[in-house]
Amino acid sequence: MTDDQLLRYSRHILLNELGIEGQERILAAHALVIGAGGLGSPVALYLASAGIGHITMVDHDTVDATNLQRQIAHTLERVGQLKVDSVQQAIHAINPDVKVSPIAERADAALLDQLVAQADVVLDCCDNFATRQAVNRACMQHGKPLVSGAAIRMDGQVSVFDPRQPTSPCYACVFPPEPAPEETRCATLGVFAPLVGIIGSVQAAEALKLISHAGSSLAGRLLMLDARHMDWREVRISRHAQCPVCSGLRA
Repeated sequence: MTDDQLLRYSRHILLNELGIEGQERILAAHALVIGAGGLGSPVALYLASAGIGHITMVDHDTVDATNLQRQIAHTLERVGQLKVDSVQQAIHAINPDVKVSPIAERADAALLDQLVAQADVVLDCCDNFATRQAVNRACMQHGKPLVSGAAIRMDGQVSVFDPRQPTSPCYACVFPPEPAPEETRCATLGVFAPLVGIIGSVQAAEALKLISHAGSSLAGRLLMLDARHMDWREVRISRHAQCPVCSGLRA
């Protein structure tokens, strides 16, 4: 670690749970972020400010004026740009040392198979059920920890699905892929602006903890937030013996 890095990350290094070794793990880590919108914005900015070495951002969409109410990585001047390019600019304004790989494609199974294999931790910040299931399958296949978040209206949820832990469920254990639920989009239902910041910040925290080996993760627990009353609930979740995704992989 250089003198500049020792200064920049000194508040992390002072933490007993992190120290120099934990910060060095962060500097060497590669995070894959699926989605560069409401959740992906705080995730990317906090990972970058914490010094993560490499962030791969995946999103095929462009910045729209309606995004600016909550997607804090984007600006009015970047309306019309690809979201992944906009996030890259935001990251480098905070920490130019972070390597950013922007991928303006849909996160399909083939792309995820390639990208998940290269990452140390995967953060699901997308907004649709099919992609969440595809991300989960790729993470299970490659044995990579998944930090999953979702937010709509004034309700949010976040958890960690870690195939490295034999008792940890996968996303499909908790949310079976069939039958697929009716999609709920913020374009028609709305979303409370700070909610995505809260959930995304928890996702970033969980990813940094997994990378640095600090504390314990949310694996086996689902946090749900009712932002109307700022009421957090925790639900214990477990593996499903007949899960269509992970039962065969971890038999």
